[in-house]
Amino acid sequence: MKSAVETLSPTRVRLSIEVSFDELTPHISKAYRSIAEKVVIPGFRKGKVPPAMIDQRVGRGAVLDEAINEALPEFYGEATREHDVSVIGRPTVDIKELKDNELLSFTVEVDIRPEITLPDFSSISIEVDDVKLTDEEVAEQVDALRIRFGTLSEVEKVVETGDFVAIDLQATVGGKEVEGGEAKNVSYEVGKNNMIDGLDEALVGMNKGESKKFEAPLQGASEGEIGEIEVTLIAVKRRDLPTLDDDFAKKASEFETLAELNADVRERLLRLKQLEQGAQARDKLVEHLMQSVEVVVPESLVSDGVHDHLEKEGRLEDDVHRTEVSDEMTLSFKHDFLMDAIVKAEQVQVSESELSEYIVRTASRYGMAPRDFANEIAKAGQIGSIFADVARAKALAVVLERIDVKDASGKKVDLTELRPKSAIQDPEPNE
Repeated sequence: MKSAVETLSPTRVRLSIEVSFDELTPHISKAYRSIAEKVVIPGFRKGKVPPAMIDQRVGRGAVLDEAINEALPEFYGEATREHDVSVIGRPTVDIKELKDNELLSFTVEVDIRPEITLPDFSSISIEVDDVKLTDEEVAEQVDALRIRFGTLSEVEKVVETGDFVAIDLQATVGGKEVEGGEAKNVSYEVGKNNMIDGLDEALVGMNKGESKKFEAPLQGASEGEIGEIEVTLIAVKRRDLPTLDDDFAKKASEFETLAELNADVRERLLRLKQLEQGAQARDKLVEHLMQSVEVVVPESLVSDGVHDHLEKEGRLEDDVHRTEVSDEMTLSFKHDFLMDAIVKAEQVQVSESELSEYIVRTASRYGMAPRDFANEIAKAGQIGSIFADVARAKALAVVLERIDVKDASGKKVDLTELRPKSAIQDPEPNE
């Protein structure tokens, strides 16, 4: 096979490919076998029709068409590897010459990844916010830990905002019970406003055993449909918090004293804020690169993507939305090309353990078992995308270690030393 590449633009090339019939012969033989399985010719069993009979009845041209269609991806792929062309998008094929038993020549025009000139990362300076940690923030975290170790006890009182209550709920629409509209002995903190609109207002002032009705939109009901909710107060409860002392520290953590617990909380909050500094540095680095590095995005890649997107939404005629999607898609492609260029330049490799760690971490955010999440992304054909995300994140981390990062006070920020750690247990509240 002979091939040559011609650059048409920074993002498009033309590959010229010439193939001898010796190289095409295996594909022609395969085409004969395929056609023999399909045609019905009296006197011959399926699959046993000889090539000469196929040429007579079906035509040599049909055989060559099938052979060429089957062979083109192979020769095209070989040419892209030979010339180290990183193709994207849909190729356009043009058969230039076909001489039976002699040669096949064709061209392929296709978009390619743009060549990107990366800057000297050690010359880049990024400023991030100072790390500021107050005593109030530490105390707030310790108080949150006290709350998790608190207990609830029943009290005889009128409901006030901030009380914990046990309630029964019954929803009806037009006097008829709603399927799934009944809940018994539900625990709720009054004032949270995270259950049903109007529930907090109804509960405030109620006494144990009292019932009250109010109207509210029901989740899952028809748009504009209002339900009537009856709430019955079963009990009012008070949260009793443990005393802040050494005994609490032993119960709530691995530490022996409250002073040690406070010191650990302070250290963890400090590390969290340092990690936030790292995230800010990463985001600012990406923003700097997106603004300063020239990345040419193939127009056809964007237009094809926009068309597919709008077609799925049924909004092909919406020109305003088309412009919005086009701008967003252009930035997305630019970002991905830029990140992939860094991956290539830094020769980043992703191990199986790193990929597994990413899957486990992402699965937990979706509340899924890692194996189920992995199966879902495999079914969706997203393994390659996940792999690319991990590689890009790893490449950015490598580059971040080389840029100059300082906080607003001028202090150098060493991102290589950040390691999150936790020593505090996380129990469920007792009741």
